[in-house]
Amino acid sequence: MKTLIVYKSIHLGSTKKIAETIAKTLKADLKELNEIDPSKIVNYDQIGFGSGIYDGKFHQSILEVIDKLPNLKGKRVFVFSTAGVIYEKSHSIVKQKLKEKNAAIIDEFYCKGFNKNSFLKYLGGMNKGRPNEEDFIRVKTFANNLKNITIN
Repeated sequence: MKTLIVYKSIHLGSTKKIAETIAKTLKADLKELNEIDPSKIVNYDQIGFGSGIYDGKFHQSILEVIDKLPNLKGKRVFVFSTAGVIYEKSHSIVKQKLKEKNAAIIDEFYCKGFNKNSFLKYLGGMNKGRPNEEDFIRVKTFANNLKNITIN
């Protein structure tokens, strides 16, 4: 199965670390968002979209690229994110956009990430050391479990 991991990681690299771990586990191609051609995404059987969470949702640039994608019918898709605070609703917009493209969303992964935005930088940040070894074990398990999910 040919897999692509697309991610947007801006501040401290937490999302990039998670994306790299998923890509290594799945032996997938790894591309930062600005490196992809949306029309070529259909060449993959499985696509993972990852982002830090900004104002409760995926980075706007990921959402804009998804809007430009062709129909994803028959494509296995998963989403993942890192955030200072985990909210299950943070994936809702990206999942809705992918469903509108007829993607089969097979799973999702959340992970805390180090955050020192805004006033947090004066306090030393939030979730220092995250993602940590436990998070990497969880994401490897997540990636390996993706191999066993079938779609109708």
